[in-house]
Amino acid sequence: MPSFDITSKVDLQTLDNAINTVKKEIENRFDFKGSPVKIELNKKDYKIDLEAESEMKLTQITDVILSRSMKQGISPEAFDFSNEHSPSGKVVRKEVPVRNGIKQEDAKKIVKAIKDSGLKVQSQIMDDVIRVTAKKIDELQDVISLCKNSNFGIALQYVNMKS
Repeated sequence: MPSFDITSKVDLQTLDNAINTVKKEIENRFDFKGSPVKIELNKKDYKIDLEAESEMKLTQITDVILSRSMKQGISPEAFDFSNEHSPSGKVVRKEVPVRNGIKQEDAKKIVKAIKDSGLKVQSQIMDDVIRVTAKKIDELQDVISLCKNSNFGIALQYVNMKS
């Protein structure tokens, strides 16, 4: 039976390239000359640690991160900017987690949306991946278009299409 997997993964090397590009751009910008800026990627925990002189500069850094990562092919939904920044002496710090994998509650929302659509497919949650199977490939393509049109708040990829 034809099947495919719905995942939400961020390639670590692509993310690293995007962060390095952001560092170079921030270093060369006139408005950041002489101000303490720290942008570090924690590859183990999938987190970006940001440190800047003011909230405004922190906002500018997050805008550059979004634009550069989109050019690298990383969806903006992969970043969780909801954490509040914390002032620490003369600098402002922020920790930005990178979403990697589908959380259980998000997976349940996706499976429920697929079941409510009335398509004749089976979907099952396997750790942080959702496997969708059907008798016809056309039904699987309908599921992909359904997921693309629905806003689940996470970046989804559709992999392992088998017929």
